[in-house]
Amino acid sequence: MSELAPSLDGKGMRIGIVRSRFNEAIGAAELAACLGRLAELGVGATDVTVVSVAGALEAPLALQRLGATGAYDALIALGAVIRGETYHFEIVANESAAGISQVTLDAGVPIANGILTTDTEAQAGARAAAKGRDCAEVAVETANLLRRIDKAHR
Repeated sequence: MSELAPSLDGKGMRIGIVRSRFNEAIGAAELAACLGRLAELGVGATDVTVVSVAGALEAPLALQRLGATGAYDALIALGAVIRGETYHFEIVANESAAGISQVTLDAGVPIANGILTTDTEAQAGARAAAKGRDCAEVAVETANLLRRIDKAHR
């Protein structure tokens, strides 16, 4: 039996981050935590590109363009969709998540989805830093996994 163990070694990795500006404070908190954790994992500051988009619905297109360059080992989506009084929440939450999933499969580049979907701003604020850190780890771990799968089957 062969097992591909997880690795959080980010040295030499190129990471692209797309951050939604809607619910700015939440996205900024996620970004700060994400960048801090990427640095702890060995990802160099010059190997990280941050792109800002208006909202969660714009994130998949920016991720698609970044993924199409072939320059990134992994991508990260950050932002927050907070429930309001209309059905718009469901549309934005569902469509942004579906778009991100489609991009990762089409591009073959892992995307850590850190677009929070919460009922309140307080819930989003309470989760922002942890989600940012989690996304950094997911991006690095998944990029390493794909590298190891490719290497094992060459």
